[in-house]
Amino acid sequence: MTEVPEVELNTGSMMPMVGFGTWDLREKTTSSVANALDLGYTHIDAAEGYLNEDQVGKALKGYDREDLFITSKVLPGNLNYGSVVDACNRSLDKLGTPYLDLYLIHWPNLAISLRETLHAFKKLYDLGKVRNVGVSNFSIYELKIARRISETPISVNQVQFHPWYHDEELLSYCKEQGIQLTAAAPFARTAVFDDPLIVELAKKYDKTPAQIVLRWSLQKGVVTVPRSSSREHIEENLQIFDFQLEDSEIKKIDEIPREQGCDYEISLDDEVFGIPS
Repeated sequence: MTEVPEVELNTGSMMPMVGFGTWDLREKTTSSVANALDLGYTHIDAAEGYLNEDQVGKALKGYDREDLFITSKVLPGNLNYGSVVDACNRSLDKLGTPYLDLYLIHWPNLAISLRETLHAFKKLYDLGKVRNVGVSNFSIYELKIARRISETPISVNQVQFHPWYHDEELLSYCKEQGIQLTAAAPFARTAVFDDPLIVELAKKYDKTPAQIVLRWSLQKGVVTVPRSSSREHIEENLQIFDFQLEDSEIKKIDEIPREQGCDYEISLDDEVFGIPS
């Protein structure tokens, strides 16, 4: 079984650098998460907006809770104080766990006070229902505001991050402030697999394009949460610790012109509400 390296969050908690994403797994959610756990994943990335937390919970039964790192996210429409608390309790019930290792604001919502949302997060933290708090899809400006008003450390920002779309300024800011960046949709829904440079590097290292992309993320200090319903691919996504890209190759991937890629971006609908693109 593969041992996944961990990164220390600004609270002292240890977070596995590779997790298993659960977006859009639909009827294969339980079997896919079970395969991931069986193959050595201990970090599971869930969200109420994925509409499958109960299925994720079924797969988690029988595993030692203290060996797992479980993340969930609250929908942007549930960011007022009472709704945050209720949403977290629903997620805990569906996932079958007394606490979350990480709870994220899935998307910012300008119609609801961020101070109110983060106050609810502090309450959940104090109750022991949440061990770390964070955000998702936050810009540098939004992170600065969150850090200023949050009563608990902002530990993670989960954003779209892959070779065709990576905000280096945001990554640098997060590193400077001790916030761990996590890559959502690290494969751009598999679109990057056909990129000529990624294909070339895959041949050089006798790896799959997916493994090249995940290795690139890790070497940039970014946690990544790939997802697949194929046991073979789930296993392959963990086989990325036996090689290392050269610095020059990391730079080349960084410099892939955007026009060589695609106009792929995560939208509020597909990422939060589980609508496939």
